[in-house]
Formats: sequence, structure tokens, C-alpha cells
Amino acid sequence: MSDLASRITDPSESAAELSKDDDAAAPHAQVDGASAAIGGLALTEADGDVEVPIKDHHQIYSVVNWTELGLSEQILKGLYLANFYKPSKIQVRSLPLMLSNPPKNMVAQSQSGSGKTVAFLTACLSRVDFSQPEQPQALILAPTQELADQICRNIQTIGCFVENLKVALAIPTQIPRGQSVKASLVVGTPGTVLDLGRRKQLDCSKLKVLVLDEADNMLDLAGLGDQCLRVKLRLLPPDTLASIQVLLFSATFPARVEEYIPKFAPNANTLRLKTEELTVKGISQMFVDCPDESARYDILCNLYGLMTIAQSVIFVKTRKSASEIQQRMTKQGHKVTVLHGEFNSIERLDLLGKFRRGESKVLITTNLLSRGIDVSNVSMVINYDIPMKPGPKGDEPDAETYLHRIGRTGRFGRIGVSVSFVHDQKSFDALNAIAAHFGIDLVKLPTHDWDEAEETVKQVIRKNSSRANQAPKVDDNQSAPAA
Repeated sequence: MSDLASRITDPSESAAELSKDDDAAAPHAQVDGASAAIGGLALTEADGDVEVPIKDHHQIYSVVNWTELGLSEQILKGLYLANFYKPSKIQVRSLPLMLSNPPKNMVAQSQSGSGKTVAFLTACLSRVDFSQPEQPQALILAPTQELADQICRNIQTIGCFVENLKVALAIPTQIPRGQSVKASLVVGTPGTVLDLGRRKQLDCSKLKVLVLDEADNMLDLAGLGDQCLRVKLRLLPPDTLASIQVLLFSATFPARVEEYIPKFAPNANTLRLKTEELTVKGISQMFVDCPDESARYDILCNLYGLMTIAQSVIFVKTRKSASEIQQRMTKQGHKVTVLHGEFNSIERLDLLGKFRRGESKVLITTNLLSRGIDVSNVSMVINYDIPMKPGPKGDEPDAETYLHRIGRTGRFGRIGVSVSFVHDQKSFDALNAIAAHFGIDLVKLPTHDWDEAEETVKQVIRKNSSRANQAPKVDDNQSAPAA
């Protein structure tokens, strides 16, 4: 694990900062598959196919509906109530493997918005013995407090018909010191879970399932990687390690993480989205060529009208720049919200809750919210700073973070827009490298005429909408089958 200490995904949100957020006040509301549940929208299956290099080939079979998976009536009713009428591709492929006996480890990679969260939550709910509702049996780890809270809400949505369902949110301020965790499903951040274990508040002696959401981030980020390993080695009884099912889910698994996966989830079955399908086809990806760094702010303000058509997220490099942009825009009469790791746990959940309810249309944030968080009405993502990561020769383009960022829009087959700002040769080269990595044709957004810019956005959305409509979809008006 010593090699993990040198890996930091983003210089602005270092491992030390994120670990401090977790331990000091350790993130909110549904993850990839669950926003449809919370937003009340029917799931539209994401385009793309899945490669299945697995160890137990006889366990592969194709299902058409949830009933073929042998799920309980209570779980089925919860899925239908949440408008999940039909399994998505990642759910069709992963659930038969995750639910097979004896339990096998799983590594599943599929694009944002394809239903990964619903897949692993359905598996967890199916594994738990609800006759012991206060005994922790499924532990789900997430990199941020917001994502942990979101997953927790999704369990309660999908499991709303399950008798004796008890879920604990293991983030700072949620579980009082000295109080035992009495829930069959526990969702939390690694630092807080470790603290609970050290204080003998969390009993993992009968754990059946361990899940890492955003697993590449969890195993790669300095600090979180060490924490996740300590959770596994220190909190889980050695004699039960071999029998605990480990599930790793993410939209990306870089090569540097691939090498470590077998140590954390040995002999795992693996599902991977084909490389050419990694980018979300429903997202119109554009860029703005700014004359210089100072011009970015003026162009951002000019885009405000487009950002408020629905809701938008602006990603910046540092907490300081996020706060400065928010203050400047507010002074000019623009209503924007800022959210980053300097806010305490209660403030962060409250701010994100207001954004979810539409009380603010524009959210400025760091990479804190780049992963997993879903707000159904987000239609635009702006990369004010191109995502970068440390490399052997200095900062280099971060294609994985770019993919996760733009994944905050265009969720579940909906149409979204991403706009990336370039202002010098370094940012231009970085965006070009990311575009080449994913084979993206970026559209240049004109800035000399904002009426033309708005029309360009609408044209690109219409073009992308027609492409996305070619993919199979679930009828929004389809009636849920009787459970």
C-alpha cells in the first residue's frame, strides 16, 4: 500500500484534504442508478454493450425483466415503485453473477447513469437476513459524504417495502460517540467507518457483503486507499474474509488501479463496458476558446442564461477559486451556490439538498461532486478548469475525472451539455488529449455572438438527441407490472 501514498487524483482536492473532510466532519443523495428513483423518472437504458470476461461462464444468462432474477416480492415492488421497470444492461449482466451461490466477488465497470448503484443495492438487499435487522451485514463505502448519503436514500427507496429494513449512515455527526450501529445495511466513508470500528461501535463479525462505490477512486486516492484496506483487514474478522462478497463498481478503472484490484477482490468476476462506449452519447461535448485566463470569467457570466434553462454544475480546480467566482457572480446579480470540502458535514448536505430541490440553478464545486452524485435536472456541466492529475513529468490530463464530471449531466439517456474552457496552450493541449483518448469530436462554441452560441448549443443538443433516440428506451408511460 505504500505506492498509494504518492497518488493524488486532483491537486486541488488532495487525499489529505478529503481524508480530513471524512475524519473531521466525514458526504448526499442517490448514485448512478438511483436518481431515477428519487427524481421519479423512468430509467432510460444507457447506450453501449458490456464485455464479460468472467471466471464462471456457466453463470451467464440473459434476463428480460426483474422477475427472472428471483428477487423477493418486497424488492420487486420497490424497484417498480421507483420506476425501474426493466433492468439495464449492467444490471442484466451483473445481478445473476452477484446473486449466484456461493457468492463470488465482482468488478463492474460501466458508464455514469447506466444503473450501477441499483445493481449493487439490489444485490445487497437480496443478501441481507432481515430477521436480524440490527446486525450489520452489508457495508457500502463511498468516497464522499454526499455520495454516502445519496446511496443511503436509494436503499430506503428501493427497500421501502422490506420489513425490518434498517440503514445506518456512517458519516461525521450522524452516529453519536458510544452508540452502537444497529442496522443491517451500513453506508459510509472509510475514515468514519474506521473510527466506528476502533471505538467498537460497529460490529462486522457477520458481514456478508462489502461494496466499494467509485472503486477506482477509493483504491487509488492516497489516504482513501489505505483506509479501505484497513477497513477490510482490521474490521472484518480474518476467518470470515474468504466468505465475504466484495463488489467493486465504477465508471472507470485506470491501469494503475487494475494492478491492485486482485489484492482487494481476489478471483473476481469482471464486467466491463467496451472502451468505445465509455463516453455518454447523450452528452453534447463542446469547448470555448478563451482569449486569456481573465476572459474566462466574462464568458462564464455570458453563459449564465444557458446554465439556468435547467440546472448546471461548474467544476473548478480549487476551493479558493470556487468561492471567488461565487462571490463575483453574486455581486453581479447572478444566483449561484458554492459547495466544497471546507463546509462542514451538515452544511454540505443542506447545500446539496437545496440544489436538488431547485432552489438554486447553478452550483460551483471542486471534484468533490464529480463522482456519482445525481440531480435529475442538471442539463449542463462546465469545466472552468480542465481536470489535471499529477504525473511523472508534472501535471497531465485527467481523462477519468473528465468522464466522471460530464457524467453529472445526460443521466439515464437524457440529453445534456458539457462545455470546457481553454485559455492557454496547456489547457488546449490537455483537452485535446482527453478528446483523443475518448475519440470525442468537440464542437467549438462561438463567443462573438451569444445568440449564435445559444443556437449552436440547441443544434448540437438536437443532433445528439436524435442519436440517443436510436438506443433502446423504456417507455416513460409504461405501467409497472404487478408485484
